[in-house]
Amino acid sequence: MTLFIQTIANGLLLGGLYVALAIGFALAFGVLDVVDFAVGQWVMLGGFIGYFLWKWTGIDPFLLLPAVFVLFGGAGYLLAPLIMRVRTSRYARPELMVLAFTFGIALIMRGGALTAWGFNTRSISTGLGGMTLQGGGIALPGLRVAAFGFALAAVGLFFLLLYRTRFGLAVRAVAQNKQSARLMGIDVERVSALVYALYAGLTGMVGVLMAAIYSVTPEVGVRYTLFAFFVVVLAGMGSIAGVLIAGFVLGVLEALTAVYVSGTLTFLVVFAVLYLSLILFPQGLARRGRS
Repeated sequence: MTLFIQTIANGLLLGGLYVALAIGFALAFGVLDVVDFAVGQWVMLGGFIGYFLWKWTGIDPFLLLPAVFVLFGGAGYLLAPLIMRVRTSRYARPELMVLAFTFGIALIMRGGALTAWGFNTRSISTGLGGMTLQGGGIALPGLRVAAFGFALAAVGLFFLLLYRTRFGLAVRAVAQNKQSARLMGIDVERVSALVYALYAGLTGMVGVLMAAIYSVTPEVGVRYTLFAFFVVVLAGMGSIAGVLIAGFVLGVLEALTAVYVSGTLTFLVVFAVLYLSLILFPQGLARRGRS
């Protein structure tokens, strides 16, 4: 029983990071109408940038997270107009063209990382690496608890921005109907660029935390892309609230599979559950997926 509780606790801690990973991805989809295939590569690059900043400065990676957010947010803000240009082009099937565009971005990120840093694995050390919290017969790694707390704080700020500010009101208006938002005087292009910047910044920070908990290689981006898709699809495409549930479901499911089945079968079990869920709940757990 203790092992089961320990596994559930580990899964919930991991699920918090998946929520942080997927919430920006879901918002970018809702506002830009773009499924970003590069989401996992943003995580991978976040891990590498965090690693090199830690090596060059010697500063604890947790203290480097704001710098990573600014760096990735700036990159996202510059990239967003290109994505919007493809998405709103008058060429045939712009929704498919933008899928190919983001897929190309993902390939460039992965290829650039392989060229620059090779296949070698990098790991980040933090001052919390050796700490363990004991209680109720279970042990929680201090690093995972801190990463979980940081992810929840980031998601909380994300929700405050979205539901308690005028900018958040503009974001929700754009997500609901771009033409109406434009008629109300909202600069749709600027709002879209800022949303993509927030998404890229948040995802980059998650990459640093993932590299601190596990490690980072240029090949790891695909894994996080698949997990982001799992969370967003299970939640219901466009549902921000559903991401909270689906992220924790993924974390617990992954932990249970690794302990009671096999770590090598994680993808098989995770996506079997996803397909079964889509059959039972085709609009996602929150029943708000777009038709």
